[in-house]
Amino acid sequence: MKTYLRVVLVILTLYLGVSNVKAVDFNIHSKNAILYNLDENTILYEKASKEKVSIASMTKIMTAIVAMEHINDLDEKITLTNEDFYGLEEANASVAGFEVGQRVTYRDLLYGLLLPSGADAAQALTRNVAGGRVNFINLMNEKAMDLGLKNTHFVNETGLDEEEHYSTVEEVAIIFQYALRNEELKKIMTSSSYKISDNSFVVYNSIDKNKRRYGIEMDYLEGGKTGTTYDAGLCLASIATWNNVHYMLVTARAPYNEGPKNLYDAKTIYEHFMNHYGNQKIVEKKEKLLTLNTLYTKEDNVSFYAEKTLEKYLSNDFEKKDLKYQYDGIKVITSKEQVGTKLGTLRIKYQDETVYEQDIILRKKLTFDIVKYVKAHMELAIGIVIICLIAMIFVIKKMRRRKKNGKKMDKIR
Repeated sequence: MKTYLRVVLVILTLYLGVSNVKAVDFNIHSKNAILYNLDENTILYEKASKEKVSIASMTKIMTAIVAMEHINDLDEKITLTNEDFYGLEEANASVAGFEVGQRVTYRDLLYGLLLPSGADAAQALTRNVAGGRVNFINLMNEKAMDLGLKNTHFVNETGLDEEEHYSTVEEVAIIFQYALRNEELKKIMTSSSYKISDNSFVVYNSIDKNKRRYGIEMDYLEGGKTGTTYDAGLCLASIATWNNVHYMLVTARAPYNEGPKNLYDAKTIYEHFMNHYGNQKIVEKKEKLLTLNTLYTKEDNVSFYAEKTLEKYLSNDFEKKDLKYQYDGIKVITSKEQVGTKLGTLRIKYQDETVYEQDIILRKKLTFDIVKYVKAHMELAIGIVIICLIAMIFVIKKMRRRKKNGKKMDKIR
């Protein structure tokens, strides 16, 4: 049940998330890209994000998910066999550095899988977890279906190019976000290095290695997963944080030549949004939002306040004076309204987009004021009496004129 709820949450927050795509034309090398603001579950930028593509070793994120959900003890040890290394040299697959006959833990394999992108770790996991490789890959596809992914299919655990092995950067983002909800997997993917439990060697994060090798300054980049094959080109699934905004970016099909263009693209995209957008304060907690008039109560009016401080991810040229307030509901309150009554809804808009919405709820009992009631009705009564008196005077005068005219007629006769 808990797994099902997590799946539903991921689908609701990402796959069905609100799109807030910015009209930006980046000069990037990657043919496919998608950027999310994870705090608001919005898409900030996308490029051919729904196109089916090879995803290389970003596949290993799903491999890690299935393994994690079927391993009871991460510190349980297994012995590596020739089968775990079969075909890897011929395929020129990246390996973590394990050896045949070595005793390692499942934790070692997960770090070897995700940091240096070890295909040896991937094959060892699928051989030993969930009933073997065939069943393991079936579970990868079942998990994709559980996540609502319609354009994703796996035929291997490593990400090597095969015709029926594909996804989209949009759906890889969903897989990635699901993995990040597992604290252990997030810890692994954001680690710089890890020493294998038998102290035989250390595995290093391939993202950090490339950043250092090419002198790329990206301190905000927290981690993720790289991928490289002939069909997929250079790929990258990554997360970053800047000024309390949490981002997630997935790119695919950057060309190989002239360095790590997947990292260069990530730098271009991240820094554009980091430099031009941020969390802007829309309302402060207890800030007055609305005042409504009352009728026949001791209070002349009632004010309503923001229930919480709210920040919204907007352009840095945002100014609070440009906000527009729209209230739909009861305009005048009487003492008949009960505490807890929803009077209406207040929406705050910025550039025609609703950035804040709050139900207007009556929080205190209004006291009926008999004096105001009588005074208001007395004024009405006096007005009616005056009108009646004027009418009576008019009628009396009219009757007198008729009577007078009647006497004149009698005299003439």
